[in-house]
Formats: sequence, structure tokens, C-alpha cells
Amino acid sequence: MLRITDTITIEDWELTEQFVRASGPGGQNVNKVASAVELRFEAERSPNLPEAVKKRLKRLAGRRWTKEGALVIQCDETRHQARNRDIARDRLAELITKATEKPKRRIPTRPTLGSKKRRLKAKKVRGEVKAMRGTVTPDE
Repeated sequence: MLRITDTITIEDWELTEQFVRASGPGGQNVNKVASAVELRFEAERSPNLPEAVKKRLKRLAGRRWTKEGALVIQCDETRHQARNRDIARDRLAELITKATEKPKRRIPTRPTLGSKKRRLKAKKVRGEVKAMRGTVTPDE
């Protein structure tokens, strides 16, 4: 069981782990030891996640979200299978925690009269500077 918040816990049946061979350095050992972990969380079918959290999680997950509604996290950071497993679980917990935070609603604001005037004055000054540029005639 993976505890995310006081209200959200993930049961063991919702998580499946598959161990695969990692890429990268490791010498001869890398070819025979499956140290990388692929953690699969059935998020769409999870009874412990509220619908709003599932929607935000889907958006946060991006390419890690499958068509079946599962979240797949891969980890091959270390050469130790147990450590990779812990890192993958931590990443999942972090992602779900981020999804539980409700985003603040943006309140559209309008520019003040002073800021509008300053902007227009700066444009006018810049235009005058550019107007002074140009080819110089010999009689001047």
C-alpha cells in the first residue's frame, strides 16, 4: 500500500512492476541483470482517486499515460533493482501529490491608465529616434 495523502492511498493490486534490462553503462553485468523497473499504475480504474485528480494527473503525465488509462513510470537510474523500484514509487507519489493541488483560477486584469500612457510615450520616443536615422545628404 502506497500512502499519498491522508485521503488517498494506492492499493497493491493497482500497481504492477515489471523489471527490464537497463540501457547505458554497466559492463558485462548490464546484459544479464534486469535492474530497470517499469511501474504501471491503473489510474483510470482506481477507486481511490477522485475524478478531478484523475483529469489533472492525465494532463501532468503526458506521454506516460496509456490509451488504457494507465500511468507508466520507468526508472533505470541506479544499478540496484530495489533502489530503482523505490525511486519509481516516489515519482508516482510525487506526480499524484502534484495532481491533488487545485490550480489557482486566473483573474484577468486590465492595464492601468498610467501604464498605457507610459507605453505609448516610450513608443513615441522610439519612433522619433528611428525617424532621425537615415541617409545624410551632402548639403546638410
